[in-house]
Amino acid sequence: MKKIFLIAMTMMLAFPSLPLAASSGEAGDYSAKDEVVYAKLSPEGKQHELYIVNSFEIKKAGSITDYGNYSNLKNLTDTSEIKKNGDKISFDAPDGRFYYQGNLDNQPLPWNFQFSYSLDGKKMNVKEMLGKDGKLTIRIKTSPNEEADVVFFENYLLQISFTLDSDIYKHIKADDGIIANAGKNKQVNFTVLPGKEGDFTLEAEVADFEFAGIEISAVPSTMAIDFPETEEMTKDMESLADAIESVNEGVSQFQDGVSQLNSGVSELKNGSSQYKDGISQLGQSSAGLVKASESIQHSLKTMEKSMQDSNSPALDEIDALFDGLYKLADGLYETKDQIAALREGYVSAYETMNDVMETLPSAPISEESVQSLLNSNADKEVIQQLLDAYKNAVTAKAVYHQLQEGFLTVDGALKALSESVNAMGDQVKEMAQEVSASLNNTEIEESLSKLQDGIGAIASHYAAFHDGLVSYTDGVKQLSRAYDDVHSGISGLSEGTNNLETGASELHQGTNELHKSTMHLPEEMQEEIDRMMEEYDSSDFEPVSFVSKKNNEKINSVQFVIKTESVTKEEAETEIAEKKEEKGFWERLLDLFR
Repeated sequence: MKKIFLIAMTMMLAFPSLPLAASSGEAGDYSAKDEVVYAKLSPEGKQHELYIVNSFEIKKAGSITDYGNYSNLKNLTDTSEIKKNGDKISFDAPDGRFYYQGNLDNQPLPWNFQFSYSLDGKKMNVKEMLGKDGKLTIRIKTSPNEEADVVFFENYLLQISFTLDSDIYKHIKADDGIIANAGKNKQVNFTVLPGKEGDFTLEAEVADFEFAGIEISAVPSTMAIDFPETEEMTKDMESLADAIESVNEGVSQFQDGVSQLNSGVSELKNGSSQYKDGISQLGQSSAGLVKASESIQHSLKTMEKSMQDSNSPALDEIDALFDGLYKLADGLYETKDQIAALREGYVSAYETMNDVMETLPSAPISEESVQSLLNSNADKEVIQQLLDAYKNAVTAKAVYHQLQEGFLTVDGALKALSESVNAMGDQVKEMAQEVSASLNNTEIEESLSKLQDGIGAIASHYAAFHDGLVSYTDGVKQLSRAYDDVHSGISGLSEGTNNLETGASELHQGTNELHKSTMHLPEEMQEEIDRMMEEYDSSDFEPVSFVSKKNNEKINSVQFVIKTESVTKEEAETEIAEKKEEKGFWERLLDLFR
């Protein structure tokens, strides 16, 4: 601009007859005004210089009035004078475009800029890094300037650009920026949306460091944003919500099934506990039963031997014999009743256990179902507990079916034993009655002979019965010991299904919450899209003047062009040369034509 001004002055001196803009004294008018704000910052972001280039679209030539607290004014269109009275600016403008520049000394930019630099991790001044090598890091931060009009910060888009010489900058990294080729250089751009603060980092390996500076442009984000077609997206979200609802309903049914399973297994455990106690009592009573049978067998043998040794027993011995036979019969009947009661308890416990066992699942879960569960959002630990408990239930049912024949055998054995003992009691009682009756009707010796033969037959049969009883009781003891393991497994199964029910309940709570949070997802998503689009749609923004509110009526656009100082070897050498030799005005003027 200085060169243009000097050239204009020189031409005025050299050609005094050059016509100036006409001043009719009449009021002019313009249709629109544009402002371009130029600012120069230090490499660290401190504001140094600020001036405005004002552009008018003149629709009627004449005197134009503008406003601004400028410290210096410059006509960029012709040589006519621009007058200033306070903040009132006036000038004569011809038809067409008219430009003038005004400098602002105390006008802050709408943004605060902070740039920091480090080389190999050490924070340094940019000029200190000139000509050095290492890993460069530049931190860029932007924030609103509370001393300026907030309308620019809220509605303007910032574009922050770096032009990096590829011979100096290698391995450029900008995570939040865009890196593009610009001839032999690299262009790095960062964007800050309206109303947002910026925080970016640029990294590169540098050799013989020079810095061309940072260029920043700010323009209003006035483009209208077309709302995207969201129908397909919302349909997908609706399908997702429906699928989650189906999953929740399935998990609810699964929870109900697990609850029923756990209830059945709990009953199974109680029935198994009763069966275990019954078989244990049966095993414990077997020893007494065997001992009582041994006593009966011994009594029969003693009785048989006594009758063989005594040819003619005394009457009191015969009475004692009959009394012993009747007591023996009563003892056998009592044993039969105990066995019958034991069998009844065993059958009841077995039926309870069998009913519960049949409710347990028998087929393993498919790999597809397992994978589907694992891919859901449910707790993986809870799912594993559910799978383990289900596996234990299937295993328990399979083991039960393998042992079921043995359980049925116990019932048959108890029934046969009860019938045998009852028959034995009937025989003893019948024999006693027959012998007693024969004693009354026949001779004693013949009756005693028959009694002796009968007792011998009973003793012989009872010996076989006793051997069978011993075998039976041994089997009951083995079954009792084996069932301890079965009951232990059932107890473990009960604990597992209890955990399974707890886990299924937690799983259902989770899917229920997920269902509640997603049931309105399509509507919520559409509302969020609408809100975001409205937030960034600034198509209704009305531009305002950066210089003065008095200019707002016809403001067409306001743009910002901001640049930081560069640091290069050439500039450093020029700065040194200028310090050595300062030329006068006329010599500098003549340099323009050399």
